[in-house]
Formats: sequence, structure tokens, C-alpha cells
Amino acid sequence: MTGPKHSCGVGGISADYDVSPSLYTALMIIQHRGQESAGISVFDGASIGTLKNNGLVNVALPKDDVAKVLGHVGVGHVRYSTTGNKSAVNAQPITVSTNFDTVAVAHNGDITNFSDLKEKYRSEGWTFLTDSDSELVTKLLGKFMTMYNDPVKSIRATMGELDGSYALTILINDRLFAIRDPYGFRPLCLGRLDGGYIAVSESAAIDALHGEFVRDIEPGEICEITKDTFKIYPAVAQHPRAYCMFEWVYFARPDSVLDGSEVYDVRKKIGEILARECPADVDLVMPVPDSGRAHAIGYSMVAGIPYEEGFMKNRFVERTFILPDQKQREAAVSMKMNPIKSTVSGKRIMIVDDSIVRGTTLKKLITMLRNAGAKEVHVRIGSPPIIAPCYYGVDMKSRDQFIATKHSVDEIKEIIGADSLGYISLEGLVEAIGFKESDLCLACVNGKYPTCIPGEVHRFQTNLHESFGTDQSDKKI
Repeated sequence: MTGPKHSCGVGGISADYDVSPSLYTALMIIQHRGQESAGISVFDGASIGTLKNNGLVNVALPKDDVAKVLGHVGVGHVRYSTTGNKSAVNAQPITVSTNFDTVAVAHNGDITNFSDLKEKYRSEGWTFLTDSDSELVTKLLGKFMTMYNDPVKSIRATMGELDGSYALTILINDRLFAIRDPYGFRPLCLGRLDGGYIAVSESAAIDALHGEFVRDIEPGEICEITKDTFKIYPAVAQHPRAYCMFEWVYFARPDSVLDGSEVYDVRKKIGEILARECPADVDLVMPVPDSGRAHAIGYSMVAGIPYEEGFMKNRFVERTFILPDQKQREAAVSMKMNPIKSTVSGKRIMIVDDSIVRGTTLKKLITMLRNAGAKEVHVRIGSPPIIAPCYYGVDMKSRDQFIATKHSVDEIKEIIGADSLGYISLEGLVEAIGFKESDLCLACVNGKYPTCIPGEVHRFQTNLHESFGTDQSDKKI
């Protein structure tokens, strides 16, 4: 609820039936990953047809129109803009024609060297129709397809130019590929359907299509998918991992499994560890819905304190973070969330949420609880304080956004009006996710980045002033 803004979601299906309805279903399931635009591109046997627009899936892709985009192989996308504005022209998939084939690309992530590459190719005479890094990916693929006329070589060459995060589903005429960057920032998995195969950002979409999870696409892999089988082109070199910790904390659906760790289980463990690290004497534990729910359940179980639903959420109000100014955002909070007075009145309450960015929404919620009669309001947070920007696909671009860069925990407690405030420790978060710390991207909470970002500390760097060039092994993919 009060956490950072979503990334995007991608999917691709090859089957012995028209895939458009299944792509539509898959996008509905991963709608939480992007709510600004949606689109599908499908190969009909002769050409790639694309349907896309701004809005939620059911608005951007009217079912009558989806029924006209026919074909046995296609890709889909839901978008939340992190690079590029919210214009419909930036909606995906993005398509481009080459001398040999038509290419359609759906991209989740952020290309960190986008500006440099765009300037380089502009100086060579390229033109760009959008300000999206995904268009650059598409045009690079087109360039290399013209050079090599070989999809796998072309994809490898494109990966060699890109730094940053990307999970891609790519249609090259009737050939479907799924690609994950060498760090594995964003999730991507493979499933078997009745009559085909699917690659998609989250496994919950496979479940919704009554499919069977096969495997995660590993970082650096290229996976070619047909209706009958799939072929893996493995990464050509070992590479450090950097799975985004916020996928488990906030982004992904609780019923998804990412790289072997179930999201719901991780969130519950976060709550359990929070209860261990940050106990409090309260009457009940309640979540900030929906993202804090599993965290609160875990806290309640270990603390032995009753769990209650203390907020009623209005699901038909637009998301507060997309509104243009703070006054509008605060007004929208009251429309979106309302305390249940019989639950909170006269009680000492613990509210649990996934993260704090600005703190303004949480401050408003705490005021609402006190106005509803809460005696005390304590806060526990399922991630460490956010102190640094994300360059890999999360809409947290500036340190000015983060309350924790300027204030201590005690100061934040006073600002939001809580009786106490506790964050999970970095060690506790790593324990809950179940990976080694070196396999996770934790840059937003420890300031150490998995890739070389100008002006930021690399995670293998001892200090900001140390000279650190990109190791050549980092470019092997």
C-alpha cells in the first residue's frame, strides 16, 4: 500500500490453438505489475498483429478486439512506466520490421545504459519514436537480425550491448523467445499448458491457465518455445546474481513462486522475524492491505497476538501514487482505506506494512486509526529503510523521495505519528528470502549496486572514490 511502485509484466505463449485469449488471461493475472497500459502481439501465419492501449487489461484489450487478433504464438505486456512517459505510444509490445523478419518485444526492467546507447545510435542516424528503453532493445534486435539473420545470435549480440535489468518475451515472426538478464533482476518462468508452453513473469499465471510449472528461466539464458517443447541456450559464462528483494517483499503475487521461493511463505517469514526482532505489547496485529497481510499473519503467529483486519479497502479507487500532487494523494487515501471502528476503538494496535517510501500515506493512515479510537498505534515494516534509488525497474529514482535518507528511525516515528516503529534488519530479510546476500539486489537498502552506476557504490567496491571499471567478465552473457 505504502510501498514502491510496480515494475512491468511480460508473457509469451506458443500453442496449437489461438493464444490471444490465454495471453489476455495471463496479463489479467499479472495486472498488479503494471496498470498503465497493456498489449499483445500475435503472429497469424503471415504477419504480426498488435493490439495495445493505455488502461487496465480489460480496457486496453477489449475482448471483441482480442478475438480478432488470431494466431498460435504471441507475446503480451502490462506496463508501469519507469523509463519513458505514460503516453500510449510507449505501450508494449513494440514491433519493428527488419529486412528478414518482424520483431515484437515485451520488456520488464530498466536498461541502465539506455541514454548512452540512444545517443550513440542517434549520432549514427537512428530515429526513435518513443522515449522508452524497450524501443532501443527492439531496434538493436532489428539491427542484429539484419546482420546475422539468426535469432539466437542476434539476441546474444543485443544482450552484449545492454546493461541493467531485463526479462523479455520476443516474437520473431513465428519464433518465440524468453530471455532473462545475466543478473536475474526480474523473474521469468516457464510452464507447460494443455497444447502448448508459456513463459511469464510469475507462476500464478501458469496456475490460472491450468498449466504446470516447468522451471525458472535462469539468469543469462535464452529459451526458445514452441507448442511442443522448449530449448534452452544457456548463459555462456558464470555471472553474479542480483535477484530483486522487492519481488518477494512487495511486487509479486503471494501465490507465485520466484526462483524456488514462494512469495507468501517469504512474506510470512518476514513477519515472524519482525516479531522476533521488534516485539511490542499490543492488543492486536493488523495489516495495511493488501501488501502487508502475510507479513502481519507471520508477526501475529510468532508474537501470539490476535490478527485482525482493521482497514476496509475500496478496490475501485485509482492508485494514490499516480496522482500528480501530494494533496490529491492524501485525499485519495481516505477514499481508498477506512478503519473498522469496532476492531480498533480502545485498542493498542500494531500495523504491519511492506515498506515506507515518503511516509505520507502511513502518516494519514495512523491519523485515521487514532480518529477511530485507537489508544496506541505501533508500526512494523517488512523491509529495511529505503535509502538509495533503484535503477533496475522500480520507480524510486531520487533520494529526495525517501524519508529514511534524511531522518532516523526515531524521527520517522515522530513524523508519521506512531507510538513505536521497527524495521526488519537486513540480515533478517535475507534469512526470510532464503538466498545468500550476494545473490540478491539490496541496493535500495544498503546503497551497494550490482552493476556499475556512475556516482554510486558497486557492491564489490570498498568506497565511492575507488576507481571501478566494468570487469570484462560482467559483459559475458
